[in-house]
Amino acid sequence: MNDIVRKHPNARMSQIVVHNGVVYLSGQVSPDLAAGSPPVEDQTRGVLARINELLAEAGTNKSRLLTAQIWLADMAEFSKMNSVWESWIDSSNPPARTTIGVALAHPKARVEITVSAAI
Repeated sequence: MNDIVRKHPNARMSQIVVHNGVVYLSGQVSPDLAAGSPPVEDQTRGVLARINELLAEAGTNKSRLLTAQIWLADMAEFSKMNSVWESWIDSSNPPARTTIGVALAHPKARVEITVSAAI
């Protein structure tokens, strides 16, 4: 019996993995990167919109988040990213969260976010 569900897989990863009532999303970057390098606020909005879509596809939503990991290309943009995050997050049900400054794989990405959520 295969109790692990993988959605949108490629050779490297799956966008969504569901196991034991928990959905795990791969790291999401802004879908607008092909058009340039939007400001971190716009990239964060794009990432969070994509997370909403993937969570809905898995049968859950942001009020059920368990964890969030946020990677920023420049920690000087922490407050800008946070302003968008705070307007999006369900403040009654915030996840455990970590934010880390890193060199991101996509050269135009300013922010990448991955989450897990209960179904």
